[in-house]
Amino acid sequence: MTLLDAMDDPNLFARFFPDLESWLAWRAFIAAAFGLPMSPEQLAIYQSCTGRTEPPSQQMRTMVLVVGRRGGKSRILALIAVWLACFVDHSKDLDAGELGVVQVLAADRDQAKVLLRYVKAFLHRVPMLHRMIKRASQVGIELSNSIAIEITTSSYRAVRGRTVVAALCDEIAFWSSENSVNPDQEVINAIKPAMATIPSSMLLIASSPYSRRGVLYRMHKQYHGINDPLTLSWQASTDVMNPTIDRDFLDQQYADDLASASAEYGAQFRSDIEAFINREAIEAVTSDERERPYLSQFQYHAFVDPAGGSGSDSFTLALAHVEDGLSVLDVIREVRPPFSPEATVQMMAELLKAYSIRKIVGDRYAGEWPREQFSKHGITYEPSARPKSQIYSEFLPLLNSKRCLLVDHQKLFSQLVALERRTARGGKDSIDHAPNGHDDVANAVAGVITSMGSRKYRYDCTMAWALPSEPSEDDRSSASEYVSRLLRSKGL
Repeated sequence: MTLLDAMDDPNLFARFFPDLESWLAWRAFIAAAFGLPMSPEQLAIYQSCTGRTEPPSQQMRTMVLVVGRRGGKSRILALIAVWLACFVDHSKDLDAGELGVVQVLAADRDQAKVLLRYVKAFLHRVPMLHRMIKRASQVGIELSNSIAIEITTSSYRAVRGRTVVAALCDEIAFWSSENSVNPDQEVINAIKPAMATIPSSMLLIASSPYSRRGVLYRMHKQYHGINDPLTLSWQASTDVMNPTIDRDFLDQQYADDLASASAEYGAQFRSDIEAFINREAIEAVTSDERERPYLSQFQYHAFVDPAGGSGSDSFTLALAHVEDGLSVLDVIREVRPPFSPEATVQMMAELLKAYSIRKIVGDRYAGEWPREQFSKHGITYEPSARPKSQIYSEFLPLLNSKRCLLVDHQKLFSQLVALERRTARGGKDSIDHAPNGHDDVANAVAGVITSMGSRKYRYDCTMAWALPSEPSEDDRSSASEYVSRLLRSKGL
């Protein structure tokens, strides 16, 4: 029996796919994934979606699936997970007492819950599969055949130490982590050794596309249109995979925002989004120090990005000073939710007073309550006159010209690297974090570095700011000497 046979069997999955015509493209995908025979119509869909000429003759080890939103992807991923867990015999590859795992990794907890509901529906509503359930939990189901289906958020820690018989990565283009610059690559790197002892293992990375970077884009670019025997890339718009979707809805989405709709529903990687900051530029101005103490000879400045404590945003504060024309970052404070806004403001105020700061600049969209709360502690809160995109635009030339010195802070590094420049239809650029990401720490740091009353750096298209500048030995401060030594040690 094949998975396509199971989809047609009324005792198995037929009830979940009543309209066979609307699932034709997905049936072609399943045939390609498992090396099954194709009808002429399925072959035409396969060739159109893969750019390949010959259909696979064996099961793929790696599948790259680039599909528009509302295309039916989550249901099919859950179906494949159940099929691989219940119908494929992995016993010969597992030692006595060893548990094989079919892992479905999602971008966040909400998406993981969606996938888990699909998996439970397949198992609970099919009597013969329901009898295989040994135990169930909030994250998955263990079966009687020494296989477990686990639904979890994207983390390389969830993969290590397991024997993975299959890994299905959902919405991988939108995976984010504040502790990693490349969470998608880290997870894939961790999965491959976990699958090494299972010859029939399958890795399926799936997502609606986003920017032209990351694992999804690189693997799609490498394998799409290539007749590789083990890896296949499939790219299809929403209406190809789900012909029942409302055409008027799609037309309106394209009319409202062509670039966004082309990615979300047309399955095209966006060309209007690019990385904003080069990681090498950040490394070049990052010192080994994690925090710098108060020195009375300097005047300190602060920028705060407040948060209410009940959402997903952190309350962040950054302190810095100017030393011989160099913008020097001294302190970063982050309070992650949940937290008490009043207690957090009090803690921040105590730190500000320790650095002799009585006036701060803060995010302009935070409302009136930060001003009121800080005033209770004798701190004047001034909303920033600049929007976030302008702050980042002014921060970039300071960074690239090595006229700032940062502290060693992993989250700052990760958030700066993850910033994206988006070009709107009118040609105006905006700079912000990626979907599912955060930039609270980066915003506070860029805010204070660019608002200290020193020379304002704006982007100079002549690139004059990129030329080396060598002050005399008498003009150099301890901080500038440190930067010079740091740059020389890095060969810059």
